[in-house]
Formats: sequence, C-alpha cells, structure tokens
Amino acid sequence: MAIHVVGNVCVDMSFRLQRLPLPGETLNADAAGEGLGGKGANQAVAAARTGAPVTLWAPVGKDAAGERMESLLSGEIAGLRLSRLDLPSDRSAILIDRQGENVIVTAAQCAEAFDPLAMSPLGSSWRAGDMLLMQGNLSADVTAQCLAAAQAAGLFTVLNPSPLPAQTPDLSAVSLLIVNRPEAEALTGETDPDRAAERLRVMGATTVIVTLGSEGALLLDDAARLRIEAEKRDAIDASGAGDCFAGTLAGLLAQRVSLSEAARLATRAAGLAVSRAGTLASFPTRADVAALIETLKLENV
Repeated sequence: MAIHVVGNVCVDMSFRLQRLPLPGETLNADAAGEGLGGKGANQAVAAARTGAPVTLWAPVGKDAAGERMESLLSGEIAGLRLSRLDLPSDRSAILIDRQGENVIVTAAQCAEAFDPLAMSPLGSSWRAGDMLLMQGNLSADVTAQCLAAAQAAGLFTVLNPSPLPAQTPDLSAVSLLIVNRPEAEALTGETDPDRAAERLRVMGATTVIVTLGSEGALLLDDAARLRIEAEKRDAIDASGAGDCFAGTLAGLLAQRVSLSEAARLATRAAGLAVSRAGTLASFPTRADVAALIETLKLENV
C-alpha cells in the first residue's frame, strides 16, 4: 500500500526555556535552533522510516528556505512532490519548557494557498487501495475535497486534524481519525476520551484513536475498544510526538500490520521521541523502528 501524505512543510525555529512566558512577558531562551518541520513533513518522514513507500505532496515558497527544505527532505522521502508557490515558505516558532511542554505558532501562507487536486497530479497518481494521510494545516475546504476524492477512488483515508479548523470538519470520508485528548474534547464537547471517541464515530469517522500523552492511547472501532499503555519515559520535548505517532501508525498499517499492533508500536515510537530533544531529530530512526517491531514480536511469542 502506497501512502500519499498531503500537508505542509515549514522551517521550525525552536527556543528552550525554563518556563513558557506569560502574556506580555519577554524571556531569554536557554538554547535555540532551526530545523525542518511542518506536520505534513513530520508525518511523512515518520511513515517513511517504517519502510513504507511514501509520497509527500506539499507546498514551499520560491525562496532559499524552500530549496533547503527540499534538499533535507530528499534524503528521507523518495517520493517528494513539492509545489513551488510565489509566497514565503512557511515557518513555525516552537517554545519548549523544562518539562518538555510546548506552544507552537505557525505562519502558513503556502499551506493555506495550496490546493493539491488543482495544483498537482495527486488525483491521477493515487490508486485504489492506497492510503491518504492528511492533517489540519491546509484549508478546511481543500482537506474535505481531498478526503472525499480519495474515498471515492478507493483509498484508505487517515485524518489528524491538527491544528483544528475553525469549523467542525466533515468526518464522513475518514477511515481513521487520530486526535489528541484536547482535540477530541474540542470537537465533541466530551471531556471523557471514551465518550469523545464514541461521538466522533457518530460524526462519521469509521475508526478513532485518541492519543493520551503519558497515558497512552484509546482505539475505538466496530470490533474493539482498546486502551494502549505508554511506557514510562522522562519527557524532554513533546513537540512532534503526535506527528511521530500518526506517521508511524500509517507506515505500519500500509505494511499490513494490524491496527492494534500498529497503535502499540506508534505509542512506543512517540514515547521514544519525547525522551529526545527536537522534532524530526527526535523521531525514531529506521533502526529504532525495526528494534521496536522486534521487541513487540518477542512479547507476542
């Protein structure tokens, strides 16, 4: 199964602080760094590191930042289909406190202007049985159109609607919805993850996974309600953990790993990521993913 990741790419500027600033407050950072980011790029890299065939469809600007991001991504993703727009490449600022919690602000002109069905050969490149993986960085209308077109073409559709759009997304064309606890509550008004997952299925998603941070994840579909425990790890940097989970899960599903086992492995991959600094730099390598798979095989013997 080939994976088509449709999303964004951006330059991530990160600042490490003792604590997050209060409104109107200026703080000096303990450290700062710049790297490749964007939820689309993050999830595509995580999926590719599982060994799955991945194509990333994303926009960048016609500038030096766009060229740099293309160079960095080409070493990770064989199927790289970047559209060059007459706009500045997208950028994010990430603030991380000493507990690993973070806040992120993104300037996303390229993502907001990108229409892959109109601007790229996406619709003629996918095949029935492939997977479409999307996030919340593109416009809500474009996201809905891509999901509907993919479903009509016989694809397995995966949506991680982060950041959440202003309007409630149409989930009728979503095979698998991945949200964290705050997103699940925002979409449903339910504070309990189990009730939120049930509501999200009523809203149209066939299968729902609610990620719960250090508490693991909840999986709900027609066949099962499964709680997945997370391993105990000291969190250093939680930025990108959700992307690591979603991309790893998609990559494993594309290789016919069962949903429950893929969710367990993705939870462990995300746990490994939060124990390391950085976003993409913290994601499990191909060797890390292979080791996680072998560990789970041994546990199942």
